[in-house]
Amino acid sequence: MKSKLVLCFAGLAGLVVASPVFAQTPGATAGGGANWVAITSGFAMALAAAFCGLAQGKAASSACEGVARNPGARPAIQLFLLLSLIFIESLALYTLAIIALKVK
Repeated sequence: MKSKLVLCFAGLAGLVVASPVFAQTPGATAGGGANWVAITSGFAMALAAAFCGLAQGKAASSACEGVARNPGARPAIQLFLLLSLIFIESLALYTLAIIALKVK
C-alpha cells in the first residue's frame, strides 16, 4: 500500500514539474523549426500507398482466381473488382487530400 502511495505522489510531482512545458507560445517550436506535419504527412502517404497497393494486388489476385474457377461469372467478378479497386484507391486519394489541406 505504501509503495502505491509513493508511486502516486511521484506521478503527481512529475505532472506538476512538467506543467511549464504547456506554457509555450503557440508559434514556438522546440525542434529547431522542423516542419513535423510535412514529415509525418510523407510517412502517412507512404503507408497509404503501400497498403493500397497490397490491397489492390490481393483484389486482383482474387478476381483472377475467381474467373479461372468460374469463367461464366466474369461480368459479375469484373464489376466487383472495379468497384473494390475504386474504393481502395479512394483511400489513398483521401489521404492525399487531407495532407494537401494540412500542409500549406
